[in-house]
Amino acid sequence: MAVRTDEGRRDGFRRLGGLALLLVVLGGAFLGARQLADWVGGLGGVSDVTAPPDLQPGLEVSVDIPAGSTARQIGVLLAEAGVVESAARFELAARTTDSAERLQAGRYDLETGMANDTVIDRLLTGPMIETFRITVREGLWINEVLDEIAGQTDFTTAEVRQALSGVESSLLEGPASDPISWEGLLFPDTYDFPLDADPEEILQRLADTMVRRVETVDWSELESRGLSVYEGIIVASLIEAEAGVDGDRPLIASVVVNRLDLPMVLGIDATVIYAVGQRGKSLTQSDLDIDSPYNTRKFAGLPPTPIGGPGRASLEAAASPAATDFLYYVLTSATGAHSFTASYDEFLALKQQALNDGLIP
Repeated sequence: MAVRTDEGRRDGFRRLGGLALLLVVLGGAFLGARQLADWVGGLGGVSDVTAPPDLQPGLEVSVDIPAGSTARQIGVLLAEAGVVESAARFELAARTTDSAERLQAGRYDLETGMANDTVIDRLLTGPMIETFRITVREGLWINEVLDEIAGQTDFTTAEVRQALSGVESSLLEGPASDPISWEGLLFPDTYDFPLDADPEEILQRLADTMVRRVETVDWSELESRGLSVYEGIIVASLIEAEAGVDGDRPLIASVVVNRLDLPMVLGIDATVIYAVGQRGKSLTQSDLDIDSPYNTRKFAGLPPTPIGGPGRASLEAAASPAATDFLYYVLTSATGAHSFTASYDEFLALKQQALNDGLIP
């Protein structure tokens, strides 16, 4: 009969512990490989963007990196221009080297077929050309956008307006020469431009950025309701005009789609203000009765175009409304937050309280 000593038991435990540690390491390596494959095969679950096939290396290209761009967005821009082979691999390289949050915006003169590490070094150094910056705020009407661009450059509003006719966008549903066709289609953001940028180049950049932002949103839920992507942008513009805090955006979206489903007039005063064309105006009864397709108190359905430039948060909220039965909302906080309800009587009570508190006129 063999006698198992304490030393023997300790050896057995050590062997078991070593085996367990090996299994943990192998399991971690397997999971790490899976995660790496996910990153390389797609941008964190999003389909990868790769350089155009058969693109000749060494071609000079200029790439504009917008202020606030993530490593993922930068990788897409670089891959589309053929500078790097894969947006996903570029992002992975930037995150692996702890550079993702330090890449600088601006215009870069690069070449096709560059190595990821070389591009990352260039973007860490910053652009080598002088630039100027333009900021376009969320929610502005198209005429306000044109005025903002003119006010931040040496161009006149008339020159900026005239340049619209030469700008292209896959989202455009009317003549490019008509500013109303561009309502909501120039993405609000901060942009850096070379000193020699002309109005058409500036506007094209804003239009291209909106196309890219819209393409990153999953519109399938809204399309299942019978709405187009362009109509989704209209919904996003309503959210942008109405929301005072981010948490309200998907809830306002739910009110919009719930009313459209009934059908029921939207009754959004921001559309009446847009029709009147005067911000900050206390609406009169004659304003509320205005005979305009933008008057959603009078006409059912969405207005014919967006009523301003929606930002990313409003686009995402429009594409994914909260699942509620809400039909009404009232401003009930000085912070800009609203209260929501499905009950008309409760809506009237909330409205009266807001009037008493001086939150609404």
